Amino acid sequence: MKLNYKRTILIGLAFMSILAFWQFYDQVIPYILENVFGLGTFSANAIMSIDNILAIFMLPLFGAISDRTSTRLGKRTPYILFGTLAAVALMVILALFEQSRSFWGFFFTLFALLVTMAIYRTPAVAYMPDVTEKPLRSKANAIINLVGYLGGIFATVVMMFMLKSEKNADGESVYSEGQSFLPVFLVIAAFMLVTVLIMVFTVKENKLPHVKDEEETENADKGKKMPKDVFRSLVLILASVFLWFMAYNAVTTAFSRYCVQIWQVDLGASSSYLLVATVAAIASFVPLGFISGALGRKKTILLGITLMTVCYFIAIFIKEQTPFMYAIFGLVGIGWAAINVNSFPMVVEMSTGSDVGKYTGFYYTFSMAAQITTPLLSGFLIDKLGIGYSVLFPYAVLFSALSFVTMLFVKHGDTKPQKKASLVESFADVD
Repeated sequence: MKLNYKRTILIGLAFMSILAFWQFYDQVIPYILENVFGLGTFSANAIMSIDNILAIFMLPLFGAISDRTSTRLGKRTPYILFGTLAAVALMVILALFEQSRSFWGFFFTLFALLVTMAIYRTPAVAYMPDVTEKPLRSKANAIINLVGYLGGIFATVVMMFMLKSEKNADGESVYSEGQSFLPVFLVIAAFMLVTVLIMVFTVKENKLPHVKDEEETENADKGKKMPKDVFRSLVLILASVFLWFMAYNAVTTAFSRYCVQIWQVDLGASSSYLLVATVAAIASFVPLGFISGALGRKKTILLGITLMTVCYFIAIFIKEQTPFMYAIFGLVGIGWAAINVNSFPMVVEMSTGSDVGKYTGFYYTFSMAAQITTPLLSGFLIDKLGIGYSVLFPYAVLFSALSFVTMLFVKHGDTKPQKKASLVESFADVD
């Protein structure tokens, strides 16, 4: 049994398109809201949180709807194709409202765009497990993540070269006043469109053999409930997803202010450390996909959680900027990759052939719920209780350690480690 790498890469183009959009969205839209339309930080953050709120109920809903869809294009491709076409059109309209300084036009178009992205995100992610044998899904997910992150890198490079930035009084890199964002909107929209069209024209979903566990699917179609022990594992792994996102996203969202308050350096210093974590994650996606084939998904995740928890703990005692933190964040990135490569396949492993989309939605619902909760909870501890930013890494240690505990009791969703003579032989399947 071998993974079809070419097909997996092509399917990953949909995820590449999505991550390119979100990288652009997270970097440019807050700036436009605050500096073009004059919104305060609270109002801008409230608008930026709409996507996470929509995701909580829309991702599982449209995952389940796509499970029941049957068209000549397949069950996932229509959502990906027409969702992307709608998103691209809305991005162009959004750019025009930004140019004309029409706030309400911009706001309602942005809302429609976020709804559109939520409609087809789950079908895009569920596509891979639909057509990939269960034991190969960690390797496939590693490829999908790598391809997706390349989309994020593309968006970052485009913004670096097409938008001028300057340092403000706080040391932050901000976009120069008076420049047009229209060209960047158009380039990102074109990239999204081209990547998805390549996927649609090169991979014919309805002609692919879909993975289907006939016994499980028959039971699901008859309305048979999930066995209690499997349900318990599902709840525990979704709880784990929530907990490790609580830890990781608290660090990534508050680390810039941590640098200012604890290390007393400018805000720009944080970006280099977070960049190291991202690069380390990207570099380790594919190797970790093979390692999980040798060790098993659960063990690889537990190793990743352990690595991140230890790094968070060490960071508690580092009170000034030091090059050693690059190594810490590099290891955090590797740990994060170990978790991400394997956790999603474990969740969909507990699904049947007919409800992969629904379980994909469950996975994203819990991760998004954490991304909504953790800035509020950590902010409450930092600001309202007056503990300050010194609480950041102890907070991350706590939630990361809790995710280890819940993950320890997960009994389903793993695959039997491949019987190879050595770990190195796990890489021998690459064609």
